[in-house]
Amino acid sequence: MTQTRRSFIQTALKAGAFVSFAANAPISLLRAATAAPQRERDTVLVVLQLSGGNDGLNTVIPFADDAYHRGRPTLRQMARGAHKLDSHLAFHPRMEGFYRLYRDGLLTIVQGVGYPDMDRNHPGGMHNWHTANPRSPKTQTGWLGRAADRLWKPGEANVPAMFVGAIPQPFASNAEQVVVPSVRSPREIVSQSLPSAERDAPAKLNQSWLDSLRRATAEVQANNRRIESATSTSVRADYPQLLLAEELRATAHLIRADLGVRIFFTELGGGNIGGFDNHAGQLGNHCSLAHQLSESVAAFIRDLQRDKLHERVLLMTFSEFGRSVHENGRRGTDHGAAQPVFLAGGRLKGGLCGAHPSLTDLDKDGLKFHTDFRRVYATALDRWLGLDSRGVLGAPFEPLDVFKA
Repeated sequence: MTQTRRSFIQTALKAGAFVSFAANAPISLLRAATAAPQRERDTVLVVLQLSGGNDGLNTVIPFADDAYHRGRPTLRQMARGAHKLDSHLAFHPRMEGFYRLYRDGLLTIVQGVGYPDMDRNHPGGMHNWHTANPRSPKTQTGWLGRAADRLWKPGEANVPAMFVGAIPQPFASNAEQVVVPSVRSPREIVSQSLPSAERDAPAKLNQSWLDSLRRATAEVQANNRRIESATSTSVRADYPQLLLAEELRATAHLIRADLGVRIFFTELGGGNIGGFDNHAGQLGNHCSLAHQLSESVAAFIRDLQRDKLHERVLLMTFSEFGRSVHENGRRGTDHGAAQPVFLAGGRLKGGLCGAHPSLTDLDKDGLKFHTDFRRVYATALDRWLGLDSRGVLGAPFEPLDVFKA
Protein backbone atom coordinates (compact mmCIF):
# COMPACT_ATOMS: atom_id res chain seq x y z
CA MET A 1 0.00 0.00 0.00
CA THR A 2 1.47 3.36 -1.05
CA GLN A 3 -0.07 6.80 -0.60
CA THR A 4 0.89 10.27 0.59
CA ARG A 5 1.11 11.01 4.28
CA ARG A 6 -1.51 13.77 4.08
CA SER A 7 -4.18 11.59 2.47
CA PHE A 8 -3.33 8.73 4.78
CA ILE A 9 -3.76 10.82 7.92
CA GLN A 10 -7.32 11.61 6.92
CA THR A 11 -8.10 7.89 6.82
CA ALA A 12 -5.81 6.85 9.65
CA LEU A 13 -7.37 9.19 12.17
CA LYS A 14 -10.71 7.45 11.71
CA ALA A 15 -9.08 4.03 12.10
CA GLY A 16 -6.96 4.97 15.10
CA ALA A 17 -3.62 4.72 13.33
CA PHE A 18 -0.74 7.05 12.50
CA VAL A 19 2.19 6.94 10.09
CA SER A 20 5.66 8.37 10.54
CA PHE A 21 7.15 7.91 7.06
CA ALA A 22 7.97 10.51 4.43
CA ALA A 23 5.48 11.68 1.84
CA ASN A 24 5.07 9.36 -1.15
CA ALA A 25 7.22 6.65 0.51
CA PRO A 26 5.88 3.17 1.35
CA ILE A 27 4.23 3.46 4.73
CA SER A 28 3.85 1.42 7.88
CA LEU A 29 0.72 1.57 10.01
CA LEU A 30 1.38 2.40 13.64
CA ARG A 31 -1.20 2.40 16.39
CA ALA A 32 -1.89 5.88 17.74
CA ALA A 33 0.58 6.67 20.48
CA THR A 34 -0.78 6.94 23.98
CA ALA A 35 2.71 7.05 25.46
CA ALA A 36 6.18 7.56 24.04
CA PRO A 37 8.12 4.38 23.20
CA GLN A 38 10.42 3.06 25.87
CA ARG A 39 13.99 4.20 25.27
CA GLU A 40 15.79 1.52 27.22
CA ARG A 41 18.99 0.34 25.56
CA ASP A 42 17.37 -2.83 24.26
CA THR A 43 19.32 -5.41 22.34
CA VAL A 44 19.06 -5.35 18.54
CA LEU A 45 19.17 -8.28 16.11
CA VAL A 46 20.41 -7.73 12.55
CA VAL A 47 19.73 -10.64 10.18
CA LEU A 48 21.70 -10.78 6.92
CA GLN A 49 20.44 -13.06 4.13
CA LEU A 50 23.01 -14.44 1.65
CA SER A 51 20.83 -15.19 -1.35
CA GLY A 52 21.64 -18.12 -3.62
CA GLY A 53 23.36 -20.64 -1.38
CA ASN A 54 26.72 -19.50 0.00
CA ASP A 55 29.70 -21.82 -0.49
CA GLY A 56 30.73 -22.34 3.11
CA LEU A 57 33.75 -24.43 2.11
CA ASN A 58 35.33 -21.50 0.27
CA THR A 59 34.31 -19.09 3.01
CA VAL A 60 35.70 -21.06 5.96
CA ILE A 61 38.31 -23.14 4.15
CA PRO A 62 39.37 -26.58 5.48
CA PHE A 63 42.81 -26.09 3.92
CA ALA A 64 44.41 -28.99 5.80
CA ASP A 65 41.88 -31.57 4.56
CA ASP A 66 43.03 -33.56 1.51
CA ALA A 67 39.39 -34.27 0.59
CA TYR A 68 38.84 -30.54 0.06
CA HIS A 69 41.72 -30.30 -2.41
CA ARG A 70 40.74 -33.48 -4.24
CA GLY A 71 37.15 -32.32 -4.63
CA ARG A 72 38.02 -28.84 -5.91
CA PRO A 73 40.96 -28.92 -8.30
CA THR A 74 40.17 -25.47 -9.77
CA LEU A 75 38.18 -23.84 -6.96
CA ARG A 76 40.28 -24.74 -3.94
CA GLN A 77 41.90 -22.00 -1.88
CA MET A 78 45.42 -22.68 -0.66
CA ALA A 79 46.70 -22.09 2.86
CA ARG A 80 49.10 -19.48 1.57
CA GLY A 81 47.27 -16.16 1.50
CA ALA A 82 44.29 -17.38 3.51
CA HIS A 83 43.62 -16.03 7.01
CA LYS A 84 44.30 -18.99 9.29
CA LEU A 85 42.01 -19.57 12.25
CA ASP A 86 43.82 -22.68 13.44
CA SER A 87 45.82 -25.56 11.95
CA HIS A 88 42.81 -26.77 9.93
CA LEU A 89 40.61 -23.80 8.97
CA ALA A 90 41.08 -20.37 7.40
CA PHE A 91 39.00 -17.52 6.07
CA HIS A 92 39.02 -16.81 2.34
CA PRO A 93 41.99 -14.58 1.37
CA ARG A 94 39.62 -11.66 0.61
CA MET A 95 37.96 -11.85 4.05
CA GLU A 96 40.43 -9.86 6.10
CA GLY A 97 37.62 -7.94 7.81
CA PHE A 98 36.03 -11.13 9.16
CA TYR A 99 39.45 -12.35 10.24
CA ARG A 100 40.07 -9.18 12.27
CA LEU A 101 36.67 -9.50 13.94
CA TYR A 102 37.39 -13.17 14.71
CA ARG A 103 40.81 -12.35 16.09
CA ASP A 104 39.28 -9.67 18.36
CA GLY A 105 36.57 -11.99 19.70
CA LEU A 106 33.76 -10.19 17.87
CA LEU A 107 32.80 -13.02 15.50
CA THR A 108 31.59 -16.58 16.08
CA ILE A 109 31.41 -19.28 13.40
CA VAL A 110 28.60 -21.76 14.01
CA GLN A 111 29.60 -24.78 11.93
CA GLY A 112 27.48 -27.51 10.36
CA VAL A 113 24.13 -25.71 10.44
CA GLY A 114 21.12 -27.20 8.65
CA TYR A 115 18.05 -29.37 9.24
CA PRO A 116 16.87 -32.89 8.37
CA ASP A 117 16.18 -33.61 4.68
CA MET A 118 17.28 -30.15 3.58
CA ASP A 119 15.39 -28.73 0.62
CA ARG A 120 18.00 -27.93 -2.06
CA ASN A 121 15.58 -25.98 -4.21
CA HIS A 122 15.93 -22.19 -3.90
CA PRO A 123 12.28 -21.29 -3.13
CA GLY A 124 11.75 -24.26 -0.84
CA GLY A 125 15.05 -23.88 0.98
CA MET A 126 14.59 -20.15 1.53
CA HIS A 127 10.98 -20.67 2.64
CA ASN A 128 12.17 -23.12 5.28
CA TRP A 129 14.74 -20.69 6.67
CA HIS A 130 12.22 -17.83 6.50
CA THR A 131 9.41 -19.65 8.30
CA ALA A 132 11.51 -21.89 10.60
CA ASN A 133 8.91 -24.54 9.79
CA PRO A 134 10.41 -26.87 7.16
CA ARG A 135 7.51 -29.28 6.92
CA SER A 136 4.73 -26.76 6.56
CA PRO A 137 4.79 -25.04 3.15
CA LYS A 138 1.52 -23.25 3.88
CA THR A 139 2.90 -21.26 6.82
CA GLN A 140 1.76 -17.67 6.35
CA THR A 141 4.20 -15.85 8.64
CA GLY A 142 7.97 -15.65 8.91
CA TRP A 143 9.95 -16.26 12.07
CA LEU A 144 11.04 -12.60 12.26
CA GLY A 145 7.47 -11.47 11.64
CA ARG A 146 6.25 -13.62 14.52
CA ALA A 147 9.02 -12.19 16.70
CA ALA A 148 7.95 -8.67 15.68
CA ASP A 149 4.36 -9.45 16.68
CA ARG A 150 5.60 -10.38 20.15
CA LEU A 151 7.77 -7.27 20.45
CA TRP A 152 4.98 -4.94 19.39
CA LYS A 153 3.51 -2.86 22.22
CA PRO A 154 -0.16 -2.02 21.56
CA GLY A 155 -0.90 1.58 22.35
CA GLU A 156 2.61 2.74 21.50
CA ALA A 157 3.96 4.06 18.20
CA ASN A 158 6.71 1.49 18.00
CA VAL A 159 8.00 -0.30 14.92
CA PRO A 160 9.57 -3.54 16.19
CA ALA A 161 11.17 -4.65 12.90
CA MET A 162 12.38 -3.15 9.63
CA PHE A 163 13.82 -4.35 6.31
CA VAL A 164 16.72 -2.29 4.94
CA GLY A 165 17.46 -3.03 1.29
CA ALA A 166 16.56 -2.72 -2.37
CA ILE A 167 14.93 -6.11 -3.03
CA PRO A 168 11.29 -6.96 -2.27
CA GLN A 169 10.92 -7.68 1.41
CA PRO A 170 11.70 -11.36 2.13
CA PHE A 171 9.04 -13.64 3.59
CA ALA A 172 10.82 -13.92 6.95
CA SER A 173 9.35 -10.52 7.90
CA ASN A 174 5.73 -11.50 7.25
CA ALA A 175 3.81 -10.78 10.46
CA GLU A 176 0.23 -11.21 11.58
CA GLN A 177 -0.30 -8.10 13.69
CA VAL A 178 2.28 -5.51 12.63
CA VAL A 179 3.42 -4.09 9.32
CA VAL A 180 7.19 -4.30 8.86
CA PRO A 181 8.35 -1.35 6.72
CA SER A 182 11.02 -1.49 4.00
CA VAL A 183 13.48 1.40 3.63
CA ARG A 184 16.66 2.12 1.71
CA SER A 185 17.81 5.06 3.79
CA PRO A 186 16.96 6.77 7.09
CA ARG A 187 15.97 9.78 4.99
CA GLU A 188 12.85 7.89 3.92
CA ILE A 189 11.66 7.99 7.53
CA VAL A 190 12.28 11.67 8.15
CA SER A 191 9.11 13.72 7.69
CA GLN A 192 9.97 16.67 5.44
CA SER A 193 6.67 18.55 5.73
CA LEU A 194 4.86 17.45 8.84
CA PRO A 195 1.14 18.26 8.67
CA SER A 196 -0.60 20.41 11.24
CA ALA A 197 -3.02 18.56 13.50
CA GLU A 198 -5.43 21.48 13.56
CA ARG A 199 -5.19 22.24 9.81
CA ASP A 200 -5.26 18.69 8.40
CA ALA A 201 -7.59 16.90 10.80
CA PRO A 202 -11.21 16.26 9.75
CA ALA A 203 -13.51 19.10 10.80
CA LYS A 204 -15.58 17.01 13.21
CA LEU A 205 -12.66 15.19 14.82
CA ASN A 206 -13.26 14.76 18.53
CA GLN A 207 -10.76 16.04 21.08
CA SER A 208 -9.33 12.64 22.04
CA TRP A 209 -8.32 11.87 18.45
CA LEU A 210 -6.86 15.35 18.05
CA ASP A 211 -4.81 14.82 21.20
CA SER A 212 -3.61 11.48 19.82
CA LEU A 213 -2.53 13.16 16.61
CA ARG A 214 -0.67 15.87 18.53
CA ARG A 215 1.17 13.22 20.58
CA ALA A 216 2.00 11.22 17.48
CA THR A 217 3.18 14.37 15.68
CA ALA A 218 5.47 15.18 18.60
CA GLU A 219 6.87 11.65 18.45
CA VAL A 220 7.55 12.00 14.72
CA GLN A 221 9.35 15.28 15.34
CA ALA A 222 11.45 13.64 18.06
CA ASN A 223 12.27 10.75 15.70
CA ASN A 224 13.30 13.23 13.02
CA ARG A 225 15.75 14.85 15.44
CA ARG A 226 17.15 11.46 16.49
CA ILE A 227 17.65 10.37 12.87
CA GLU A 228 19.32 13.65 11.91
CA SER A 229 21.64 13.39 14.90
CA ALA A 230 22.48 9.74 14.23
CA THR A 231 23.19 10.43 10.57
CA SER A 232 25.59 13.26 11.36
CA THR A 233 27.32 11.15 14.03
CA SER A 234 27.88 8.15 11.73
CA VAL A 235 29.11 10.18 8.76
CA ARG A 236 32.65 9.82 10.11
CA ALA A 237 32.56 6.02 9.93
CA ASP A 238 34.75 4.40 7.29
CA TYR A 239 32.65 2.12 5.08
CA PRO A 240 33.79 0.62 1.76
CA GLN A 241 31.94 1.69 -1.38
CA LEU A 242 29.83 -1.47 -1.58
CA LEU A 243 26.04 -1.91 -1.69
CA LEU A 244 25.90 -4.05 1.45
CA ALA A 245 28.12 -1.57 3.26
CA GLU A 246 25.69 1.25 2.44
CA GLU A 247 22.74 -0.78 3.70
CA LEU A 248 24.58 -1.61 6.91
CA ARG A 249 25.57 2.05 7.29
CA ALA A 250 21.86 2.92 7.03
CA THR A 251 21.13 0.25 9.65
CA ALA A 252 23.77 1.75 11.94
CA HIS A 253 22.12 5.18 11.54
CA LEU A 254 18.76 3.71 12.56
CA ILE A 255 20.26 1.86 15.54
CA ARG A 256 21.90 5.08 16.71
CA ALA A 257 18.62 6.94 16.30
CA ASP A 258 17.16 4.55 18.89
CA LEU A 259 13.67 4.48 17.41
CA GLY A 260 12.72 1.31 19.26
CA VAL A 261 13.38 -1.04 16.31
CA ARG A 262 14.63 -4.37 17.72
CA ILE A 263 15.00 -6.37 14.47
CA PHE A 264 16.65 -5.31 11.23
CA PHE A 265 16.78 -7.51 8.14
CA THR A 266 19.03 -6.94 5.13
CA GLU A 267 20.40 -8.93 2.21
CA LEU A 268 23.40 -9.66 -0.02
CA GLY A 269 23.12 -11.39 -3.39
CA GLY A 270 20.10 -9.74 -4.98
CA GLY A 271 17.25 -11.96 -3.74
CA ASN A 272 15.45 -14.70 -5.69
CA ILE A 273 18.07 -17.08 -7.17
CA GLY A 274 20.77 -14.82 -5.83
CA GLY A 275 24.38 -14.12 -6.64
CA PHE A 276 25.72 -16.88 -4.39
CA ASP A 277 24.28 -19.51 -6.75
CA ASN A 278 27.51 -20.23 -8.65
CA HIS A 279 27.03 -23.32 -10.82
CA ALA A 280 29.73 -22.11 -13.21
CA GLY A 281 32.66 -19.71 -13.05
CA GLN A 282 32.42 -19.52 -9.28
CA LEU A 283 35.93 -18.44 -8.37
CA GLY A 284 35.80 -14.74 -9.17
CA ASN A 285 32.14 -14.17 -8.31
CA HIS A 286 32.30 -15.83 -4.92
CA CYS A 287 35.55 -14.04 -4.19
CA SER A 288 33.82 -10.70 -4.78
CA LEU A 289 30.80 -11.61 -2.64
CA ALA A 290 32.96 -12.97 0.19
CA HIS A 291 34.92 -9.72 0.19
CA GLN A 292 31.73 -7.62 0.23
CA LEU A 293 30.30 -9.66 3.09
CA SER A 294 33.47 -9.51 5.15
CA GLU A 295 34.39 -5.87 4.73
CA SER A 296 30.83 -4.54 5.01
CA VAL A 297 30.07 -6.40 8.24
CA ALA A 298 33.47 -5.47 9.68
CA ALA A 299 32.87 -1.78 8.92
CA PHE A 300 29.41 -2.00 10.52
CA ILE A 301 30.70 -3.57 13.73
CA ARG A 302 33.64 -1.14 13.95
CA ASP A 303 31.28 1.79 13.40
CA LEU A 304 29.07 0.68 16.29
CA GLN A 305 32.12 -0.13 18.43
CA ARG A 306 33.16 3.53 18.52
CA ASP A 307 30.48 4.24 21.11
CA LYS A 308 30.03 0.65 22.38
CA LEU A 309 26.78 0.13 20.51
CA HIS A 310 28.22 -3.15 19.23
CA GLU A 311 27.46 -4.53 22.70
CA ARG A 312 23.75 -4.03 21.97
CA VAL A 313 23.86 -5.61 18.53
CA LEU A 314 23.96 -9.20 17.29
CA LEU A 315 24.36 -9.71 13.53
CA MET A 316 23.51 -13.14 12.12
CA THR A 317 23.92 -14.47 8.58
CA PHE A 318 22.07 -17.29 6.83
CA SER A 319 21.73 -18.77 3.35
CA GLU A 320 19.23 -21.30 1.97
CA PHE A 321 21.83 -24.09 1.74
CA GLY A 322 25.56 -24.69 1.37
CA ARG A 323 27.29 -25.99 -1.77
CA SER A 324 28.48 -29.39 -2.96
CA VAL A 325 31.85 -30.63 -1.76
CA HIS A 326 32.97 -31.50 -5.30
CA GLU A 327 33.07 -28.98 -8.12
CA ASN A 328 30.84 -29.86 -11.04
CA GLY A 329 33.03 -29.72 -14.17
CA ARG A 330 31.99 -26.15 -15.02
CA ARG A 331 34.25 -24.62 -12.42
CA GLY A 332 31.27 -24.16 -10.14
CA THR A 333 29.44 -26.02 -7.39
CA ASP A 334 25.91 -27.35 -7.05
CA HIS A 335 23.36 -27.11 -4.25
CA GLY A 336 24.59 -28.67 -1.03
CA ALA A 337 23.39 -29.00 2.53
CA ALA A 338 24.96 -27.79 5.80
CA GLN A 339 26.73 -24.44 6.02
CA PRO A 340 28.40 -22.11 8.55
CA VAL A 341 26.37 -19.33 10.14
CA PHE A 342 28.26 -16.22 11.21
CA LEU A 343 27.47 -14.21 14.33
CA ALA A 344 29.05 -10.81 14.98
CA GLY A 345 28.74 -8.49 17.97
CA GLY A 346 30.28 -7.23 21.16
CA ARG A 347 28.89 -9.76 23.64
CA LEU A 348 29.92 -12.96 21.89
CA LYS A 349 32.51 -15.38 23.18
CA GLY A 350 33.92 -15.52 19.66
CA GLY A 351 35.67 -18.43 17.97
CA LEU A 352 34.26 -21.69 16.64
CA CYS A 353 30.99 -23.24 17.76
CA GLY A 354 30.73 -26.93 16.87
CA ALA A 355 32.99 -29.15 14.80
CA HIS A 356 33.58 -28.80 11.09
CA PRO A 357 31.53 -31.46 9.24
CA SER A 358 33.28 -34.36 7.55
CA LEU A 359 34.21 -33.96 3.87
CA THR A 360 33.98 -37.70 3.23
CA ASP A 361 30.84 -38.72 5.16
CA LEU A 362 28.40 -36.72 3.05
CA ASP A 363 24.72 -36.11 2.42
CA LYS A 364 24.46 -36.45 -1.39
CA ASP A 365 27.72 -34.53 -1.87
CA GLY A 366 26.68 -31.95 0.71
CA LEU A 367 27.98 -31.56 4.24
CA LYS A 368 25.92 -33.26 6.93
CA PHE A 369 24.48 -30.94 9.52
CA HIS A 370 24.88 -31.38 13.26
CA THR A 371 23.31 -28.10 14.48
CA ASP A 372 19.66 -27.43 13.62
CA PHE A 373 19.27 -23.87 12.34
CA ARG A 374 16.40 -23.34 14.76
CA ARG A 375 18.90 -23.63 17.60
CA VAL A 376 20.58 -20.53 16.18
CA TYR A 377 17.19 -18.83 15.96
CA ALA A 378 16.37 -19.86 19.53
CA THR A 379 19.68 -18.35 20.64
CA ALA A 380 18.76 -15.02 19.06
CA LEU A 381 15.21 -15.10 20.43
CA ASP A 382 15.72 -16.43 23.96
CA ARG A 383 19.20 -15.21 24.83
CA TRP A 384 19.30 -11.96 22.86
CA LEU A 385 15.83 -10.51 22.27
CA GLY A 386 14.38 -11.93 25.49
CA LEU A 387 11.49 -13.70 23.79
CA ASP A 388 10.16 -17.19 24.37
CA SER A 389 11.45 -18.98 21.28
CA ARG A 390 8.86 -21.76 21.59
CA GLY A 391 6.10 -19.29 20.80
CA VAL A 392 7.94 -18.17 17.65
CA LEU A 393 9.38 -21.49 16.47
CA GLY A 394 6.49 -23.70 17.54
CA ALA A 395 8.72 -26.15 19.42
CA PRO A 396 11.58 -26.01 21.93
CA PHE A 397 15.14 -25.79 20.57
CA GLU A 398 18.16 -25.58 22.84
CA PRO A 399 20.03 -22.26 22.48
CA LEU A 400 23.74 -22.29 21.76
CA ASP A 401 26.34 -21.23 24.31
CA VAL A 402 27.83 -18.32 22.36
CA PHE A 403 27.47 -15.28 24.66
CA LYS A 404 29.71 -14.06 27.43
CA ALA A 405 28.38 -14.53 30.94
